[in-house]
Amino acid sequence: MGNFVNGYLYDFNWKQSRRDFLKTLGTAGIGALCGGLLGCKRGDSSGEVITVEEPKTGELTEGLVVVTGRDYRAMVRRGLEAMGGLSNLVHEGDVVVVKPNIAWDRTEEQAANTHPEVVAELVKQCVACRAEKVRVFDYPCNDARRTYVRSGIASAAEAEGASVSFIDEERFVEVAIPGGVALDSFLYYQDCMDANVIINVPIAKDHSLTKLTLGFKNLMGVIGGNRGKWHSGIGEKLVDLWTVVRPQLTVIDATRILVANGPTGGDLADVKIMNTIILSTDPVAVDAHAATLFNIDPEDIYCIKEGYQRGLGEIDLTKVNIERIAV
Repeated sequence: MGNFVNGYLYDFNWKQSRRDFLKTLGTAGIGALCGGLLGCKRGDSSGEVITVEEPKTGELTEGLVVVTGRDYRAMVRRGLEAMGGLSNLVHEGDVVVVKPNIAWDRTEEQAANTHPEVVAELVKQCVACRAEKVRVFDYPCNDARRTYVRSGIASAAEAEGASVSFIDEERFVEVAIPGGVALDSFLYYQDCMDANVIINVPIAKDHSLTKLTLGFKNLMGVIGGNRGKWHSGIGEKLVDLWTVVRPQLTVIDATRILVANGPTGGDLADVKIMNTIILSTDPVAVDAHAATLFNIDPEDIYCIKEGYQRGLGEIDLTKVNIERIAV
């Protein structure tokens, strides 16, 4: 792992993953920059379409845990404890991906990226569970050399033992999406597919196209392809993606939420301090609860409704066990 200095990552050494349950990955091509509201980059693969094994499942408590407070690290710890402890998901020797939003050249106060303290504490807890490696990465829209540093995520995660890396556009592989509604296959980042455990760590914020960007939307940071073409049928496509990646845990950062001019933000007047973190193994319920923080009916967010209709989780929060904790 290289060092982040003055906004740039030096001496980075791309390493082949030691977890290779994917067979015959094929040859990945070099991606090119592309425009589009949903993403700025593209990775292309000329290899065959592959299928993946069923993801590992953990034994975390079902339902929602909603933690409020001002000590964000303590909130993460308390939330994980309420779910039964991270050791019920992450075991010795596991390779874990902690996937935050690091898409924008913004500071933590501007609420465009996941709060670095939330990411860092999750990394710390994975290391404490004796994970073999904890990877942190995203596919930013702005220059990654700036977003990783200005967000504060790179230094905070690396300090706790994470392997922080930029996306290597040669490491996308085309993966089949069995039962996909809008997609038969798509390009996924190999380091994500190789992981034993995926922890999805989005920030809750306004989005000019999808109304909100939450857990389902955050997974766009692990795919290649021309994401600028996703305007049509984006809800169905986001759920298609989740059926393959399947994070075992979602931790939504609502410590401060961007209530307007998302997803990029920039004006502190658009930021609302909520001091809240929401944890769940249910990707529908966790996004549904986060939507209520914006006074938006979860049924009005298409990917949440689509996920519910496909049986991925519960949209009716009156049917979900919610544990509320103040730290």
